[in-house]
Amino acid sequence: MTVDEALKLARGAELDLVEVAPKADPPVCRIMDYGKYKYEKTKRARISKKHQHVTHVKEIKMRPKICDHDYQFKVKHVKRFLDSGDKVKVIIMYRGREMAHTELGRGILDRVIEDMKDVSQVERPPVLEGRNMVMVLAPLR
Repeated sequence: MTVDEALKLARGAELDLVEVAPKADPPVCRIMDYGKYKYEKTKRARISKKHQHVTHVKEIKMRPKICDHDYQFKVKHVKRFLDSGDKVKVIIMYRGREMAHTELGRGILDRVIEDMKDVSQVERPPVLEGRNMVMVLAPLR
């Protein structure tokens, strides 16, 4: 159908002629109420945005000489973050002569991995970056 015929039909029905697929050969047009179409499209986009979860990377910082109660407290936070679907970056911070004993921090991170193995997987294994030892845990899918 020609554009003029389609426009006459649209005006006769008091609707709009909307080009749906401009890249098609020939281009596809539809007779509809454009305001209503635009409203429904934004409504669908709003609903789909509401149902998606954005993954954040949460950070938990510890020291190599962390006591047991503080460790349990931090691990509880790690578990809560993983349960909400976020990734967790666990950082062991070294100061001064603690750099000579990086195995203490590695032991703490291995303990975190062991405690969280039922709710997480290691996305990035423990790596020494400057004065920090860093690893990233991701929630199980």
